[in-house]
Amino acid sequence: MKRVLLIFFSFVFLNGFSQSEDTTAVEGELVAKVVNAQSGFPMESVHIINLNKVVGTITNQEGKFTIPAAVNDTLYFTFLGFKSEKVRVTSDMFKFEDTEIALTELAYALEEVIVRPYQLTGYLEIDVKNLPINNAYQYSISGLQKSYEGGSKSPSAVTKVLGAILNPADLLRNLFGKKPRQMRKLQQMKQDDDIRNLLASKFDRETLTELLQLEKVDIEDILNNCNYSRSFINTANDLQILDAISSCYEEYRVLNRR
Repeated sequence: MKRVLLIFFSFVFLNGFSQSEDTTAVEGELVAKVVNAQSGFPMESVHIINLNKVVGTITNQEGKFTIPAAVNDTLYFTFLGFKSEKVRVTSDMFKFEDTEIALTELAYALEEVIVRPYQLTGYLEIDVKNLPINNAYQYSISGLQKSYEGGSKSPSAVTKVLGAILNPADLLRNLFGKKPRQMRKLQQMKQDDDIRNLLASKFDRETLTELLQLEKVDIEDILNNCNYSRSFINTANDLQILDAISSCYEEYRVLNRR
């Protein structure tokens, strides 16, 4: 009987010990390497974002990186000219530091480039009339310390801006109200230098959609309802878009409390 009890307690101890080892391996600093899928060479300056923890980093000259992560977190890899990849973190990635993530190069079809989109005559008065006009006007409202784009330099544009601030659209309630977790990530994104640097270099909204779990059309709807001009929506980089959505969300929260 004593021998049976000894074996039983030994089994419980070893099982508990192994579980504690597994527990320590499911969260911490993940170390891995990024390589070119075609050549196998390490890739430097690849941006990696942990979409769950909203932290970012980049690879070194050897293609290696370290990032806070836990099992089942999703890592997002992006590099200019390569297909972006999402990788789910597993316990094996903590146990073995030789984990490699391969990125595949994109094939680009070069299109004809027009060097002179505007036919200039050399006469200032004529050329000024022929150039397109940017209608992205901004209005600053005292007390709110914010600037708003009206899209047109007319009294109706100012009225539209005030209306959007005082009476937020139902669409914003639907988008912001149904995604509180994603919206709470906005401040974290703005504070992480690696994420900010990445977004400042991008114009495709791809990384933003992954971070916010929104569709591109949702991002456009938010900016339209917050009265940002079409010119701003089309030409701003992803960091400027992030700041615009963040400002809009903060105003939505203030109005919602009222």
